[in-house]
Amino acid sequence: MQDSTVTEARPEEKSATAQKKYGVLSRLRSYFIFDPLIWMYTVVLGIISIPFGFLDKDGSILHGFASFWSKLIMKTILSPVQVIGLEKIDPSRTHVYAVNHASALDIPVLYAYLPFQFRIVHKKELLAYPIVGWHLKRSGQVCVDQQNPSRSVGHIKSAVRTLQRGMPLVIFPEGGRCADGRIQPFLPGAFFMAIKAQVDVVPVALVGTYELLPMDTYHIKPRPLQMIVGQPIPTAGLTLRDMETLSARVQDKMEEIYYELAEIRKQ
Repeated sequence: MQDSTVTEARPEEKSATAQKKYGVLSRLRSYFIFDPLIWMYTVVLGIISIPFGFLDKDGSILHGFASFWSKLIMKTILSPVQVIGLEKIDPSRTHVYAVNHASALDIPVLYAYLPFQFRIVHKKELLAYPIVGWHLKRSGQVCVDQQNPSRSVGHIKSAVRTLQRGMPLVIFPEGGRCADGRIQPFLPGAFFMAIKAQVDVVPVALVGTYELLPMDTYHIKPRPLQMIVGQPIPTAGLTLRDMETLSARVQDKMEEIYYELAEIRKQ
């Protein structure tokens, strides 16, 4: 009689399988097909969007360009995204979306699969990139200078007014991309705007994007991804003294989604 017990592959066996799956041909495909196409989409659409940007009073036209750019990228890199939990969001209400940040491709995932307009809080360093920096300025994104937060006060106040007028905001509360695929400690100050505007915070876990494209590489490894939307966390009645408490609560929920509910991490 055969033994029906299934033995889980050892870590070294999994590593060998991954290397075989994403070997030389995978690198060549990424370096000579995926990466050049992404740069081409960025440059061509960026240039085309410039005249539209001068006519775009509320950022909606440039958001459309960003969404189209993102959908082209996601189609190109052969990485299907399963979206879970969007039904938890009331589209008639404004939210701050707190998203984990593990890859440069997190942005295309958000623009391609969040079915509404939003603005993103980004680091000042991104403004130095040609075309991308111009797009960020013209489309009403929120710039934060992490080295000198006092210079960001005007942008942050503007973001609060934007939330109060009904425009959703995406934040990356870790402060930057993680280097190992694990969720990093949240910065309490990231929740300042949510408390000031008294809008709910929605945790959103992007699963698989680290494995798709980690930091310090251009090797894109196509794979299934998940975007999991958590239950909104209210800020009604909270004050700025509650930022750390709110930050801890959002991080707990994010870690629950990312480590426990994500189906592709269990495979």
